[in-house]
Amino acid sequence: MSSKARKNDAAEKAVAVNKKAYHNFEIEDRFEAGMELLGSEVKSLRTGQADLTGSYARILNNECWLVGTKISQYQQAGLTGHNPTRKRRLLLHKHEIRKIYTKLEQRGYTLVPLKIYFNQKGLAKAELGLARGKRQYDKRRAIAEREQKRDIDKRMKRYRG
Repeated sequence: MSSKARKNDAAEKAVAVNKKAYHNFEIEDRFEAGMELLGSEVKSLRTGQADLTGSYARILNNECWLVGTKISQYQQAGLTGHNPTRKRRLLLHKHEIRKIYTKLEQRGYTLVPLKIYFNQKGLAKAELGLARGKRQYDKRRAIAEREQKRDIDKRMKRYRG
């Protein structure tokens, strides 16, 4: 495998994934946003020390902000470290912000970060999902369907070989 292929594989791996978002929300639209980060935050992300549980995005003064995301302090940063739970600005185009803002004004929509990753150029990106909250019965139905699919796959595996 060439070094270029290895670099592309490594660049596509997610640093942090918000698994609860897929369970609690129905994702209707996705956006890719750049992140305005400090140097120690980037180094901490490269070591995979980020947590998206309980985080969300909001629009304030025509800017998109990521709130509640925890990026641990980088150990070798010394005294010049960062606040792990600070608000971070997300970089989106104006038309994307307008589109998101009109949806967020409607009842029931939320802007949820789905994952943080590094793209092929090595830039930190956040994937945001415009989501609508699921009801409890929808969650139970999704779990039941997933278990049925798992049972069917298990039985089909016995017959194949």
